[in-house]
Amino acid sequence: MNAVIAQSGGVWIGIAIAAAILLFILAKAIRIVPEYQRLMVFRLGRSIGTKGPGICFLIPIVDRGVRVDLREQFLEIPRQTAITEDNAPISIDFIIFTKVVDAVMSVVAVQNFEGAAQNIAATSLRSVVGDMALDEVLSKREAINEALRAKLDEVTERWGVKVTNVEIREITPPPMVQEAMTRQMSAERTRRAVVTEAEGQKQAAITVAEGNKQAAILNAEGDRQAAILRAEGFSLALSKIFDVAQGIDANTMSLQYLEALKQIGSSPSTKFVVPLELASLLSGLSGMSRSFGPGSAGGDGKAAAGGGQGSSG
Repeated sequence: MNAVIAQSGGVWIGIAIAAAILLFILAKAIRIVPEYQRLMVFRLGRSIGTKGPGICFLIPIVDRGVRVDLREQFLEIPRQTAITEDNAPISIDFIIFTKVVDAVMSVVAVQNFEGAAQNIAATSLRSVVGDMALDEVLSKREAINEALRAKLDEVTERWGVKVTNVEIREITPPPMVQEAMTRQMSAERTRRAVVTEAEGQKQAAITVAEGNKQAAILNAEGDRQAAILRAEGFSLALSKIFDVAQGIDANTMSLQYLEALKQIGSSPSTKFVVPLELASLLSGLSGMSRSFGPGSAGGDGKAAAGGGQGSSG
């Protein structure tokens, strides 16, 4: 009885071991590859190509699979010091963006892509910067990026990797150059401020001049209109005076001259301006005074009497 139990227990142990071996074989034989990866298969050390995406079957112990990521990746290049054409040391760090285009070559052609890319990037940077002056390095980032991308792509192309882009993150010039750049920037800002202020003063002066011009034009127009109105008023006044003067007799004019003489007499001035017509007017007034005097009636009577006598004689 014990022998039967022992025998059955051994059977169960054997089944368990066989199941474990089967599960291990299935785990090695079946691989699930996502869409963004490919499985590089080596059979007995020899490349037989890639498989995937989806479920892939491998022969356990015979086949070995290496996963290759096809997504675009970036590689940070640490700060590198290069010498420009005018012998100025400058530090640059940048980023490389790469994408695997041939999964087989990316595994077979290069052992450590990241290390190889970093070394190639450092040497390429020194080569590019060595052909440029410091001012060009500081102002032509896009040209440096494109030159580095072209040089790196020539090397990585045989590894089945495409360099899609190169971006410089920071350029650090020498301290003396930084001080000079700071002074230059300050001077440029001062120049712009002076130019802006001058432009403002110019525009203000032009605006003031335009305002003065318009004001002068308006003043001249106002003076012209005022002169026209004064002339028209004076003309109407003269016409009115002429019309009134037509109805004035000699006695009224004599009285006006007497009034003028009265005003002249009351003036403190020692010189008088007497019109020539005044003599005739005064003679006329004297004649009027004689005619209106007390002896005027007797004289007339005598004349009349004499006339009468003459007539009687």
